[in-house]
Parts: sequence; C-alpha cells; structure tokens
Amino acid sequence: MVIFPARASGTTVTFVIIEGWTVTVASVGDSRCILESAEGGIYYLSADHRLECNEEERNRVTASGGEVGRLNTGAGAEIGPLRCWPGGLCLSRSIGDMDVGEFIVPVPYVKQVKLSTAGGRLIISSDGVWDALTAEMVLDCCRGLAPDAAAGQIVKEALKAKGLRDDTTCIVVDILPQEKPAAPLPPPKKAGKRILKSMFRKKSSEPSSQVDKEYMEPDVVEELFEEGSARLSDRLDTKYPLCNMYKLFMCAVCQVEIKPGEGISIHAGSSNCAKVRPWDGPFLCASCQEKKEAMEGKRSSGGIEHFSLSLSLCAHT
Repeated sequence: MVIFPARASGTTVTFVIIEGWTVTVASVGDSRCILESAEGGIYYLSADHRLECNEEERNRVTASGGEVGRLNTGAGAEIGPLRCWPGGLCLSRSIGDMDVGEFIVPVPYVKQVKLSTAGGRLIISSDGVWDALTAEMVLDCCRGLAPDAAAGQIVKEALKAKGLRDDTTCIVVDILPQEKPAAPLPPPKKAGKRILKSMFRKKSSEPSSQVDKEYMEPDVVEELFEEGSARLSDRLDTKYPLCNMYKLFMCAVCQVEIKPGEGISIHAGSSNCAKVRPWDGPFLCASCQEKKEAMEGKRSSGGIEHFSLSLSLCAHT
C-alpha cells in the first residue's frame, strides 16, 4: 500500500466550548486562542507545541527516544526551525500524523476560565496569523468590528505583513452580556403621597432589586483549570471508584471493557511507588498500554499507528 504524503499528514486543533461565562479550550499544536476581557486584560488560553519555543516539550521528545534538530542541507549547514526526527515535524503534538514517532502525541493542553459578566472577545487562529501578528496587533486591528468583519480584517492584516506562507484562518467570537431589562414603571401616584413616602423611606445597603444582583460584575477573569502534561499518569484520575472492582473494568483511553485481571494499571512500572501501587486504577487495555509505552520511550515504535485520545482528557506545519 502506498501512503501519499498528504494523507499521512495531520493537523493541529484548538477546540473551544463556551457555556455561559465559562470558556474551556483544548489545544494541540501551534494554533492558538486568546481572550480579551471586557476589562481590557489579555489571556492566553492555549499552549504552543512548537519545538523551537517549548523547551519542556523538546526534553520530553528526546527522553522518549526522538531526535530534535534542524534540517541539514548536507554541507554542514542547518536551516529552518527545530524538527523532530523521524518525520521532520516541527511540533511535539499533533493529531493524525502517521509518518512520525509515537512520541508526537495528540494529548491536548486544556485551560478553563470564567469571565466576568461583562463578557469578552475570543480570537482563534491558525499559525499563519500568529507568525505575522502579535496578540496586541490582532486585537487592535479589529477593535470595534463585528465578529465576521473582525476575522476578515485579522486575516487581511496577517497577509499584508507576511503574505500567504501558511494556513491563515481566523474565528472571532464575542461573548456578550445579556441586555439588562428595563425596570417596570410604577403606577402613577399622587404627588403629595410620593413626597411623604420618599421622606420616610428606609434606606437599604442591599441592591434595589434581584435584577441588580444578577448584573453585579467581578472585575477579573477567574482561572478554573489548567493541565498540559503529555503523560497519561498525570492526566488520569488516580482515585479509582471502588465499585468498579465488582464489575467489568473499562480502558481509560479507548473505553473498551476489560475483564478483572486483564487490565494493566496506568501506574505499572511507575517509579513513584510510595504513592501508587501497580494494581491501582485506572486501567488500560493491552493495545493502549503498548502505545503509551511507545509514547513515553519505553519501547521502540513498531509502526505508524497514532495514539488517539478522546477530548475528555481534555492546523499544522
């Protein structure tokens, strides 16, 4: 079977869920998501998995058996960004790359924040935008524009700065506060009675209505969750429900059912024996355990099958 290069190539992902004022972002690769709050703060909600700028990821790849270096022209000169070999990918994480080592993983960096009720603006763009513009430049060039027009303006500015050298796409999402409903008008009253009531009315320190309570705004963006580790033992919960000991186990990655005694603990072979035991869950099936070991450099990669994780553990050069 012949695998054409385009079919063997993968992608980066920036996956965003907005639920009320809570924003959750799962990112793999070098596409990015930034937030500008209504108060003017800029927040980076994704991680850049380029080998060039991420020392932690370089160390993980080399510790797992990969090689990191620039393209050698053959005359001793090295050109271009840092890449991982085999494959020559300049990212340490991607989804669907079939011609790279299994230490190039699809495990996402996940961040969750809660906005104030004043809202904010999300900018989600591929690397063609961020190679040309800083976060401040992106936000400034589209300020005051509607989301659709803002996305078009950002792409236009990126192309103006560096031309079309890479995928250059953008999505803009405004998270807006609901319009404060107008208070109902009171029924007309006689002037004399209104003056007397206003003179003897008891003053309260509480908001004047439930509507006011609903629209009281915190002045900061609250960080709720952040996890960026590429190791499954760091990502999966170490507290395994006791009730699962009395029924079929389930692989923590592919969700296939495994009989008691057949599952392999994610902590098997761990050097941290003081805190976890090899028989503590969660558990992996044999296939996922083999891929986990390849990802972590504990065995040589026997093929090009990529380790697929669900976003619950939660484009490309």
